[in-house]
Amino acid sequence: MAGIDPDSRVADGRGMPAWCTYRDAARQEQVLKEASEVELPPQATEYQNSPLRVFGEHDEGTLAQMRNCMAVGNVVAGTICADGHLGYAQPVGGVIAYEGQISISGVGFDIGCGNMAIRLDTPFAAIQDRVPAIIRDVARIISFGIGRTNDERVEHELLDDAEAWRMSDREDYRSKAATQLGTVGSGNHYVDLMRDEEGFVWVGVHFGSRGLGHSSATKYLKAAGGKDGMNGPPAVINEDSEIGQRYIAAMELAGRYAYAGREWVCERVRKIIGGNVTDGVHNHHNYAWRERHGDRDLWVVRKGATPAFPGQRGFVGGSMGDDAVIIEGVDGDEARSSLYSTVHGAGRLFGRKEAKRRFQRDEMERWLQERGVVLIGADLDESPMAYRRLPEVLAHHSASIKVLHTLRPVAVAMAGANEFDPFKD
Repeated sequence: MAGIDPDSRVADGRGMPAWCTYRDAARQEQVLKEASEVELPPQATEYQNSPLRVFGEHDEGTLAQMRNCMAVGNVVAGTICADGHLGYAQPVGGVIAYEGQISISGVGFDIGCGNMAIRLDTPFAAIQDRVPAIIRDVARIISFGIGRTNDERVEHELLDDAEAWRMSDREDYRSKAATQLGTVGSGNHYVDLMRDEEGFVWVGVHFGSRGLGHSSATKYLKAAGGKDGMNGPPAVINEDSEIGQRYIAAMELAGRYAYAGREWVCERVRKIIGGNVTDGVHNHHNYAWRERHGDRDLWVVRKGATPAFPGQRGFVGGSMGDDAVIIEGVDGDEARSSLYSTVHGAGRLFGRKEAKRRFQRDEMERWLQERGVVLIGADLDESPMAYRRLPEVLAHHSASIKVLHTLRPVAVAMAGANEFDPFKD
């Protein structure tokens, strides 16, 4: 970097001050240092050096974090999807298969975070003039932001499943969970209005299990002796231990809760728009599944990764200004090596704080105006410039998935710029 004016602008487009690259290099060096200093417990010989499949290009900090994860517990295989980046104890976009074990930190704090999309029989042309009014109604009726409760009480059988709450040892959160069901939160959580190639309206949502998942992860991480920090060792527990059984029950409860919340929000938005549902796609991307791979039954922990078994569909969003897709898994060697997993989004290029330092609000608004997207809420940390481009990310997985629909966003509702949400992923 010698001889470069720190205040000169580098990179494409508007660019950024050259001194930003100095900070990036220093941060990367610090991340690698922290990863190298993590104290990892011994790993049984039979699970050492298990295969790791890497899709796309990643910074060294992300790769180092994933290698640390692969060195703890009964790891059989792992993969990093092309949208991967540094995460809490395990990269977002990281997938690990364990034999007889599960990683609490691998699933993460937003248990059951995922995407749902529904297609309506409503032509976009029929609502085109009403899009701004519709998305304002969505933002008014659906609750976004910190620790919010739902103004409309949601009745769901999950709330009456006493055995599920008892087995997970989460009866203490049951009444609060009832008030939060159907809330979206903040960060990268959203409600989208989109249109497909045939001109029909789609509704897409992205959020998870809210305070129930966050408090459950916190409870069991503490019980398992998990350590704070991005580069702490993964908290891996045996499936047949008492804490393992309790955590699995809590994870499953939070997963059901996340599904119920997304279903309610999609239906509530449908009522605002009108029309009938003609198709739907729904999936978690922060969860652990019991799956058969080869001749072994394994726990597959996906953190920011979409299950993509042959014939299985998923909804993958881009940034707020980019197209989303409905994908379907296809079989093959690449699919098997990915543990039948694919991207959950475009993937971050810059963290939240860095995005706010680099970009301007008018840049973000110009991007959205050029794409014809109406935005309610959001801040610069969710700017499209902070993300990779989804088609480039998907290209790295082209042998294991196919795109069924491309969905063009027309309106997005998110929490406002000053909202903080402790429950986001």
